[in-house]
Amino acid sequence: MSGNADLYCVMGNPVEHSRSPWIHARFAELTGEALRYERRLVSLTGFAQAVHDFAATGGCGCNVTVPFKLEAAGLASHCSERVLLAGAANTLTFSAGAIVADNTDGLGLVADLTQNAGFDLAGRDVLLIGAGGAAAGALGPLLAAKPRCVVVANRTLSRAQTLVAAHAALAVANHTELLATSPLALEADFDLVINASASSLVGDAVPVAATVLRSGALAYDMMYGPAAQGFLDWASTHGAQARDGLGMLVEQAAEAFAIWRGVRPPGAQVLAELRALLVAPSLAAGHAHSGH
Repeated sequence: MSGNADLYCVMGNPVEHSRSPWIHARFAELTGEALRYERRLVSLTGFAQAVHDFAATGGCGCNVTVPFKLEAAGLASHCSERVLLAGAANTLTFSAGAIVADNTDGLGLVADLTQNAGFDLAGRDVLLIGAGGAAAGALGPLLAAKPRCVVVANRTLSRAQTLVAAHAALAVANHTELLATSPLALEADFDLVINASASSLVGDAVPVAATVLRSGALAYDMMYGPAAQGFLDWASTHGAQARDGLGMLVEQAAEAFAIWRGVRPPGAQVLAELRALLVAPSLAAGHAHSGH
């Protein structure tokens, strides 16, 4: 890439296993865009300074991964509606001294579900497990796809209730019933079950009973690689279709690329290429979608 290429990066801690440089380099090749994309390891107390330094030295934008998404939203001069709802940002754009924040995680999830998995969310019953940053980023775009019902189940019920309250107006606008509950109180079954909790990351058991899986349901883990395997095996054992979050990773990156460059790269093609790469055991470590 020429020296005139625009510079972008992903900031996080840890960040060494990030797939984003490969993904964005491939997007650039396929769209003819001139950009460079790097990893930036940021100290746990140095995120704000790192962002300002990167922008001051010519950086055009950055992706933000754990644990800085909440802080990224707070740094912004302007936040998208998605950031205001989620309270977190994963995509920053630097322009004329301003920092513009967006959150593409939920957009990436919905794109992977609807385009790559062929799952129509309209009129469906959805269970969202978890109420942390991953769930918060996903809920707005999920509601915009007009499901019949979304239930947010979280071990700490108050967190689910807070998340639901923040999205209540959006749910009404999309004619979607939106409820909060604890995993142990679940009695209904669902067309789509999304694991946005940390259970796969830390190796815990699936936090809900298999009775939540309606016949023919799709069970989706936001993790990918070995970390997601327990959830995927659980889903398959109980007759559900199982899907990991690799497509969400690629599609949220495609949304960020489109924000920065004004052109949307072919997410499905790059997803297929990345899946082929990850067949190699040395490349197959599992990460959350938020790991970029």
